[in-house]
Amino acid sequence: MAGSGFGTIFRINTWGESHGEGVGVVIDGCPSGIPLSEAVVQEYLNRRRPGQTRYSTPRRENDRVVIQSGVFEGLTTGTPISMAVYNETQRSSDYSEIAGYYRPGHADFTFDAKYGFRDYRGGGRSSGRETIGRVAAGAVACALLRELGIEVFAYTASIGPVISNPASSLRENREKSPLFMLDLDASARAEDYLLETMRQQDSAGGIIECSVTGMPAGIGEPVFDKLDACLARAVFSVGAVKGFELGSGFGAASLRGSENNDCFLGQADPVHSKGPADHNARRFSDHSKYPRPARPRDRAARRCCYRGHGRPDLSGRAACRHGFTYGKCPKLCKIPGRPGLKAWRRHILLYIVRRDKPPGWRPSPHR
Repeated sequence: MAGSGFGTIFRINTWGESHGEGVGVVIDGCPSGIPLSEAVVQEYLNRRRPGQTRYSTPRRENDRVVIQSGVFEGLTTGTPISMAVYNETQRSSDYSEIAGYYRPGHADFTFDAKYGFRDYRGGGRSSGRETIGRVAAGAVACALLRELGIEVFAYTASIGPVISNPASSLRENREKSPLFMLDLDASARAEDYLLETMRQQDSAGGIIECSVTGMPAGIGEPVFDKLDACLARAVFSVGAVKGFELGSGFGAASLRGSENNDCFLGQADPVHSKGPADHNARRFSDHSKYPRPARPRDRAARRCCYRGHGRPDLSGRAACRHGFTYGKCPKLCKIPGRPGLKAWRRHILLYIVRRDKPPGWRPSPHR
């Protein structure tokens, strides 16, 4: 079957079924020299491991990851990384009753319609257990991004009608909450809500938020591979996801351009867009939570200049104290608010930004 892979330079392919021998992922395109071990990946897998609380599936698995290739002496080798998690407690007989009918809200009917065959044991390939490969690949991606000064942080924003209060939300609370919420009071109320829902033999939904900080400018392509389009595609590929917002999201539809427009400043100060400008990454935070907002008029544009430029600059380019843009200063200055990158790390960034450019491509002298 097609559709089990994602990515271009850093590409992942997940494999396995809920009640098969195991599940896993093969990653191609990871550079060599990135510190990586099974313990690093296991930390991420432990967060999604089933059976840890009364609110998750009763199936208990250790979910111990095995790195089969691509890592030597604690460093990536640049070759494909294969990781596997073997199933230990699958009970296929529990699903024998549903072999003759379709479950609403699952992929049972569509699998039969497309392939004329389905694995009814826990959903097979469409099971939530498929996300193990995604999480393992995400652990490797985060290890790579950390080398570039980029941080990814996700948490539960709401469950059912219970919404976290931003004023009471602390990052360190995520691991203290069984629901991974940043507001512990909201977490307690959400737990009560879930217990009542379970007593009624029902289920509940929620919202996950993710913030990315340290993103460089220029990631993404201008048409079909816009950064926000790629993010939405990735998120919507997760089972049961029915909505995706970036920045103020659908709330932007009710704002005027003068309200929604964010000024470019020398440091991160997004208010509404909170993400890609002109659909390519800018050097600010991306906050995922997407309608097209009203375009700002001249009155509301609030265009700002960076020192070293004699014109309003909306591209997110910053200048150092000598008047040069990033990477152009002979003194190798750092841009305010951006950590310095070693030469090889900068090379990785430039490789990603410049991919698919024609041979001999060079940055514009006005950058």
